[in-house]
Amino acid sequence: MPDPSPSDNSPASILVVDDNPTNRYVLRTTLSRAGHVVSEAEDGTQALALLTGGAPLPEVTIVDVRLPDMTGFDVCERIKAAPATAALPVIHVSASAITATDRTQGLNRGADAYLTEPIAPDELLATVAATLRYARARRRAERLAERLQHLNEATLLLYSAGDAAEVARAAAAGAATVLGTTAVAALLSPHGEPASAIGAAGAGRPAAPSPTAPPEPGDRVDVRALPSYQVLGDRPGTHLLRTGDRPWPGFPDGLIPDGPLMAATARAKAGRPPVCLVVPEEAAATPDDERLLIQLAQACALALEALRSYTQEHDLALTLQRSFLPDTLPRSPLAELAVRYLPASEHAEIGGDFYEALPTPAGLLLAVGDVAGHSLDAAMLMGQIRHALRAYAIEGHAPQAILERIEHLLGAVEARLTLTLCIVLVDAGTGLLHIANAGHLPPLLRTPDGVVRFVEEHGPLLGLGLPQPEAVRVPAPMGSVLVMTTDGLIERRHEDIGESLKRLAATLDGLCGGSDGSVGSGDVEEVCDGLLGAFPPDGEDDVALMAARVTGRPAP
Repeated sequence: MPDPSPSDNSPASILVVDDNPTNRYVLRTTLSRAGHVVSEAEDGTQALALLTGGAPLPEVTIVDVRLPDMTGFDVCERIKAAPATAALPVIHVSASAITATDRTQGLNRGADAYLTEPIAPDELLATVAATLRYARARRRAERLAERLQHLNEATLLLYSAGDAAEVARAAAAGAATVLGTTAVAALLSPHGEPASAIGAAGAGRPAAPSPTAPPEPGDRVDVRALPSYQVLGDRPGTHLLRTGDRPWPGFPDGLIPDGPLMAATARAKAGRPPVCLVVPEEAAATPDDERLLIQLAQACALALEALRSYTQEHDLALTLQRSFLPDTLPRSPLAELAVRYLPASEHAEIGGDFYEALPTPAGLLLAVGDVAGHSLDAAMLMGQIRHALRAYAIEGHAPQAILERIEHLLGAVEARLTLTLCIVLVDAGTGLLHIANAGHLPPLLRTPDGVVRFVEEHGPLLGLGLPQPEAVRVPAPMGSVLVMTTDGLIERRHEDIGESLKRLAATLDGLCGGSDGSVGSGDVEEVCDGLLGAFPPDGEDDVALMAARVTGRPAP
């Protein structure tokens, strides 16, 4: 397709198809004197070969109706039927097919104009000019619509980006696609880390997987080093900056073809670090090009601001969530403890997973629980439950009694969420484990004799108002290893939870290879690390994992 941006009155490339050399000479002479560039074909076959051979297409084709191998009507129909040439204007000329029926047939079969010979030069040029005006206006409208569609796709991709790197990639891809050039996007993440990306010209739609690639280490662009970083001061808004001659400070050579650059800088909120989109200056040669580049930079700044607000809120919520969890684990002669807490990915909502370990008059109490859902409400309820659990345990209540009191508390505060909770008391007098499980994953126990088992007895989850059964008593000789976890460790989409539990048991058995149930030096930290290594978190759910190795002897 020819360049879609020539002015309506500029000369055009024109193909003349006529088997009569004299007619071709007359047409060529008239058109050439008006500044047009003329190519010729002697028949329909030659004309179609020229149009489909891969060479740049003409802007107009003038076709004689009477050709030796096919009619001009047939040539026109084939031109209009091919997607690559469907928009090519066709003007019919004829000295013999001059009736109203002939002209009607030609126009009905796709021609844009019909002239009968002899043709006055002024009429020919006026017809060509009118045809060009219409064709060029249509191409501009189609190109603008296509670019606006790409801009819309790029904007949607920007607002769906999950982190600063994705914002940079979406912005670079959008600028490259909308302007048909190579583009670079540079910005600072919500945590102040530089992020940049390169968009390749001709890579396709912004949402395709190939439009952008992260810069190589030597090609990374730090937006703070660019002259455009300071042009807005602390003000919100946008600014276009032309670089002039290369080199441009802070911009590695070779990222964009040599030549002057144009940078669009945008900031959505006063005092925020701006974003910068850089393209070759020639790619933004018209006011429409500049407006599109500015609009894309504005969308990038708005998307980054939304991401920054979300990140700040999430960091605050995560800090609040962590404040609900114990700062340290107690030192106890009854058991060695290790714990791991991994929140879901920074783009997931906070959850209600929690753990607790504290000495009580009866022994060492361990607990792992999970409030249903992922929200600030879940985290707040988790904090309330954990503090209530501590209070009930310090008062000396048994595990079953603690669950019953928490159930009563949930009813009293009209909590709308449910939770699972497993409480284990390492009895200081008998060495037994008193396990009360309210709908939670069963705790896993490996004894020094190599027996690995889940303690599967459990009651209903909390929040339903149902009674809890008596705690079960399980022997745990010295060296026994107990593992308690939330479902974020083992639960995966498209994986059977039963099979995951079997794999968890096999993993613990493999880690506790010593006859005394220890891992190497007996450090339960290695138990937690080994389980996390076998079950890498997928980032979709929190993980609370506690391992305890029984070390104390019952009191005489």
